[in-house]
Amino acid sequence: MIFTAYADGRCRIGDRVVSCALGRSGVVEAGDKREGDGAAPLGTWALLRVLYRPDRGAAPRTRLPVEAIGLDDGWCDAPQDPAYNRPVTLPYPASCERMWREDELYDIVCILAHNDNPPIPGMGSAIFLHVAKPGYPPTEGCVALARADLEALLAVAGPGDALAIERA
Repeated sequence: MIFTAYADGRCRIGDRVVSCALGRSGVVEAGDKREGDGAAPLGTWALLRVLYRPDRGAAPRTRLPVEAIGLDDGWCDAPQDPAYNRPVTLPYPASCERMWREDELYDIVCILAHNDNPPIPGMGSAIFLHVAKPGYPPTEGCVALARADLEALLAVAGPGDALAIERA
């Protein structure tokens, strides 16, 4: 199954259309995506696995692989580091994003297969499907859904499914 997030802030989950947030700089062709540009990459990205904060709820129901986020989990966003666009253990010597956040954005995170096999330095990292902030303000390049909508998407998702990011 392919779920679709549109640049105008809509996301199709089967026959339902819900609101979503995308990058603060809009969307760009995947080949034009750059680290830190704030844009969501156009394309179809496999749903790889799901991470969740176990202190903020049970594991989401899904057929995708699921694992709990720990206090020392991070995601490397330093283009010249060998672990670029990969999970790391904190503290980490290069720039990285903390996965255990104080806000609720990463309470549930689905890892998307953007720039992952192998990662190309500078072409964008940590492009996730995650929980949206109230009011759906733009993300740093990810796709964000209300928690209930993210849980609904994951409940029907399984291996081989993907998220397409498209223009409206």
